[in-house]
Amino acid sequence: MMKITAITLLSLIILFFITQAFMANSTSKIETLKYNVIKSYDKFEIRKYKSANFSYIKMNANSYKESSGKGFRALAGYIFGGNESSQKIAMTSPVKMELDDSITMKFMIPSNLKPEELPKPDNKEVKFTTEPEKIVAAIRFGGWANDNKIENMKKELIQLLKENDIKHTNKFSYFGYNPPYEVINRRNEIIVELDKNFTNGI
Repeated sequence: MMKITAITLLSLIILFFITQAFMANSTSKIETLKYNVIKSYDKFEIRKYKSANFSYIKMNANSYKESSGKGFRALAGYIFGGNESSQKIAMTSPVKMELDDSITMKFMIPSNLKPEELPKPDNKEVKFTTEPEKIVAAIRFGGWANDNKIENMKKELIQLLKENDIKHTNKFSYFGYNPPYEVINRRNEIIVELDKNFTNGI
């Protein structure tokens, strides 16, 4: 059995942090869904998102564990060339999962591409949509997401909104910002669209 010396272990640790820093730098260059912060609270914030275009796939599943792998493979397959012209489309952030009775995963289309310019997907389950401007509440958490964390953060956001007398639509989504190989400073969010009676005055 090979012995790991202190120097070897230190070298591996240094290599790990260098690799993580490189990957974090690469992730920071990815186009992200734009928003303005309207108001910040201790544990959450109110945001205004601009209209954006998305590719999406709807799945007959109601859990993160069941749907995350399938949804990601389908949408990543499309942007990595799984389309009629074998066109590669830039990855964006975050990956969005709408948390309804079924789960819909969405990738934002880069802002330099118009919907009519997009090639037809090889996978017929991959479709396109335009989301209008919206105002949401968002709460953030770290580490790797799972169904328990998502549910707990959803409940916490509901309670925080109740305490601040902020009405919402019960339309929740999960946002994941990091690829799975990034370990440090992972960013996850739960968002919920706010009631129009609340947002009309904003």
